[in-house]
Amino acid sequence: MTAPFTPSSRAWADLSGPAITAATSDRSIAVVPIGAIEHHGPHLPLRTDALIAESVATAAVDRAVAAGIDAWLLPTVAYAKSDEHYWAPGTLWVEGTTLLDELVQIGAAIAQTPVRSVAWVNGHGGNVMLLGWLNRELRRRYGLRSFSMPSGAGGAGDGVEGPDEMGQGIHAGYGETSIVMHLAPHLVAPEMPPRNVPEKIAGHTHIGFNRKPVMFGWTSDDFGPTGVIGDATGANAAHGKVLFDRGVDFVTEALAEIDGFEFA
Repeated sequence: MTAPFTPSSRAWADLSGPAITAATSDRSIAVVPIGAIEHHGPHLPLRTDALIAESVATAAVDRAVAAGIDAWLLPTVAYAKSDEHYWAPGTLWVEGTTLLDELVQIGAAIAQTPVRSVAWVNGHGGNVMLLGWLNRELRRRYGLRSFSMPSGAGGAGDGVEGPDEMGQGIHAGYGETSIVMHLAPHLVAPEMPPRNVPEKIAGHTHIGFNRKPVMFGWTSDDFGPTGVIGDATGANAAHGKVLFDRGVDFVTEALAEIDGFEFA
């Protein structure tokens, strides 16, 4: 399954053009999940990031609407900036500039409707910097209020909740594997890959992942042949549900803040 909820009355693409124009206003929020189709080790589906982003966004829109927020769910953007996995067969990716152009054009099309706010719910780390660029482009070009956020449904194992991934569980590790076990267990292979945590990088003060200030260029095969960066051993659906629920809570709360956001 793609998502645990299907609020068809809020699925943008299920309505006609005139119906969307009549149903939306300048208070409406267009919610766009964005993920990736990329290698996630030998145990997870290529659509892991798109699956998580779409599932979290769908549930969050459903909940936000129930709370009185005029949110609309747009189709998921699946092909994204996944060149860190260029080496792995099955990965489908586009250049960053190509993706930026596509997302700007999606924003331009949204701006043709009464909607003036768009929220990008992102399930793939390779999109983060590009989405920051996009937000300003859409503001400057079309006057849209554009916001980007993670799906919120991740986090490295810390030795308490799952194995200690030393802050390095960024790809196909404990968190992502657990979430897919919750959302689509039939897509998860029964055998987990071995632990692959770049412990030497974890020991650096400044260079690294997860908000360390010194970034560096890398591809996922820099860390070994599986493409996994983390520790999927011990992943389980029960913890996946916890992470999924946290993600839905986070995105729902973010949509409530977007609903009342003002620049001045």
